[in-house]
Amino acid sequence: MLSTNLKHILSDDDFHKTLSENENAMICCGRMGPMCIPVYDVMEKVEPRYPHVAFRDLDFDDPVAHLIRRLPEVRTFNGLPFTVYFRNGKVVAATTSIQNRKQVTEILDRVFPDKAPAAATA
Repeated sequence: MLSTNLKHILSDDDFHKTLSENENAMICCGRMGPMCIPVYDVMEKVEPRYPHVAFRDLDFDDPVAHLIRRLPEVRTFNGLPFTVYFRNGKVVAATTSIQNRKQVTEILDRVFPDKAPAAATA
């Protein structure tokens, strides 16, 4: 299990339940390493601004990570983490490697525009 303050996906059921119970989800699949930790930190900080998005982490080395690793949208990814954005259970965006707050919020605002915050805060 990852050492974050995010909710963790620990099983296939957790993954499917997250997607079925939440219209919008951001799942970050990685390790506790230098490229992943900054993304988890950003997710923890922006989560209160996006109550309409389920923020989850998933350990890349856990067997359940196959659900992310096998997605066609991440097939060419080489760096961790694999961050995947889902809307109604479908992939609407995916990124690889480190992302900063601005990059994450731009994606959140673009792929989940119906309830995006009116103004960004630092």
